[in-house]
Amino acid sequence: MQFAGQRTDLELNPVGEPVNVLVKLSDDILPDPDAIMVTGITPQSTVQDGLTEVEFLQLFHEQVATPETIFVGYNTVRFDDEFMRFLHYRNFYDAYEWAYKDGKSRWDLLDVVRMTRALRPEGIEWPVVDGKPTNRLELLTKANGLDHEHAHDALNDVLASIAVAKLIQTKQPKLFDWLLQLRDKKAVKQFLDANPTFIYSSGKYANETEKTAVVRLLHQDDSKGAIVYDLRHDPSEFVGLSAEELAERWRFTKDPEAPARLPVKTMKFNRCPALSPVGVLRDASVQQRLQVTPEQVNTNLAKLSAASDFVANVVRARDLLDDERAEHWSRERADADAALYDGGFFDDNDKRLMQTVRSAAPTGFGGLTAEFHDQRLQTLLPRYKARNFASQLTDEERADWEAYRAHMLLDGGVDSRLGKFMKRLGELAETEAGQDKRYLLEELQLYAESIMPIVETDQ
Repeated sequence: MQFAGQRTDLELNPVGEPVNVLVKLSDDILPDPDAIMVTGITPQSTVQDGLTEVEFLQLFHEQVATPETIFVGYNTVRFDDEFMRFLHYRNFYDAYEWAYKDGKSRWDLLDVVRMTRALRPEGIEWPVVDGKPTNRLELLTKANGLDHEHAHDALNDVLASIAVAKLIQTKQPKLFDWLLQLRDKKAVKQFLDANPTFIYSSGKYANETEKTAVVRLLHQDDSKGAIVYDLRHDPSEFVGLSAEELAERWRFTKDPEAPARLPVKTMKFNRCPALSPVGVLRDASVQQRLQVTPEQVNTNLAKLSAASDFVANVVRARDLLDDERAEHWSRERADADAALYDGGFFDDNDKRLMQTVRSAAPTGFGGLTAEFHDQRLQTLLPRYKARNFASQLTDEERADWEAYRAHMLLDGGVDSRLGKFMKRLGELAETEAGQDKRYLLEELQLYAESIMPIVETDQ
């Protein structure tokens, strides 16, 4: 619903004016009410002042995604970038090229912040909430006297992210430059080849150890990334388990009486992981923050080395869990809009037709439908027209669009998207007392009423 960015040079000085635009919310979508409570952006404001998705992507590729651009944000690789991929996909662009073609790349500051806090915290104030460390952007900026007046506004978050990046670049320039280089997955793989035992910062690790662990590389492959073992943990409990038993131990559970969870995780090469050579563990303050000593590391490494079948069983456990997740998501992503990761990449014929769709007048779409090889694209084409060129719909196309919207918004009764939306509005109305919040809730209800599909009924 909102996109903002500011280009900088490599010293983080602003270059040109920022981009800050709204993108129209299409009328087959009900936003998450809790998100609107945070951002304050109403759907009505996007409809009134926003660009269509087609218009936004034209701006994005002309002004933002220029050659050699490094896309940087705060938790963007795992969050915002997914929205960008799906946005491109459903508007007949390649979902990935915007982030790597013509020398472009992407980076993420969140793990940079985590590793800086864990290994080189000097010169920076680090926020703590209820006795626990936190790396929330708005708290980090406040602790360090950086301007972040309107947190969760896209442009303010961009400017705050630049300020935090500049703080780390100034206070810890060697670590900053080192992690910037690791945005390249080839550099990540080269590092792993030379450093099978290393330090790794990730949101999967505990706050109490600064989201950072000393790990051992167990396995890596190009398609699925790496599997690493947290060397804080004695592997003796796990080395004799079967692949099926390891998979069960790998699953997340909140049960406090469950057996110890398997201390492994997967690491994707293309997600800009924050990695460091293990030599920094010689620093006693790092040992204290990570709650691990070189002696522990060496002892547990020796036990891993002696467990001949453990790595193969862990890889098999990973594959079992991947199969389970794939089956789950195949059900969840039954609709074409959500099917980016199903069905593989598009062939040359479909890529050519995608370019034709992007260039075509909306009245020229109809004849393309039967020519796509991939069923996802055939399904997306009429939706693309309805979302971006609604005034050009024929009566038949409009009726089809209304039927689709009815399915998306109303199917399931009280458990439909509309039913859950209205239920959440009611819950928020009981807890949100401020005038601004009440206004947002009223606007959300009015918006939901305004986009209700026209449902034909038999007389």
